[in-house]
Amino acid sequence: MKEKLKALSELQKVDLEVAQLRKAHEVHPKQLAELEKELAAAASALEAERSRVADIERQKRTLEQNITEEKDKVKKWEGRLAEQRSTREYSALAREIDIAKKANATMAEELSELGKALATARESLKGREQEFGTRQGDLKSRMGELRGKMSEAESQVHALESRRGEAAAGVDRTLLQRYEAVRKKRLPALVPLRGGTCSGCNVNVPPQLANTLRVTLGTDVCPNCHRIIFSPEALA
Repeated sequence: MKEKLKALSELQKVDLEVAQLRKAHEVHPKQLAELEKELAAAASALEAERSRVADIERQKRTLEQNITEEKDKVKKWEGRLAEQRSTREYSALAREIDIAKKANATMAEELSELGKALATARESLKGREQEFGTRQGDLKSRMGELRGKMSEAESQVHALESRRGEAAAGVDRTLLQRYEAVRKKRLPALVPLRGGTCSGCNVNVPPQLANTLRVTLGTDVCPNCHRIIFSPEALA
């Protein structure tokens, strides 16, 4: 029985090592997701800034086109002034020309303000792009480190899984089945008694059960946590 128990104990050592390794690295996927989210938010903010600049550029082009069209219209109307035969027609056309010129002056002021706003927006975008470039480099570097750690952890787990297969092959089949059933719920699944107490749940087992395990050097199940229990003498 000692050899069977020893083989199972060796298997559990591998399982505990795997569990410890996975626990140590379980935070990495979450950290990676947070960095990816942060990078996406930064990229989205930069894209919004670019869209704002593009919108001002479109407004500026539209206004420039309107001013050009209005100026052409004024030129045509001014050319037609000499053709007017009546004072009434001349005055009406002159009034339209004056209104158009005032509208052009207003649009010219708007164009000037848009030019200033565009220059400011472009300067702001340039700074944002530089900031994003630095931030992107930092985030990608940290993401690369995390992916490296995750890959390394997976390689270590894979190596341990190979060791586990070898260790499991040496465990008594019946004992292994019982162990696997417990392992799916909790680890460690195999624990020694300590002064009549299950070291897995720290609850006293019936004295008769503790005495039986000390005499037979076998295994049993803790009535409380259902782990496999044994007396320390079994591995002494």
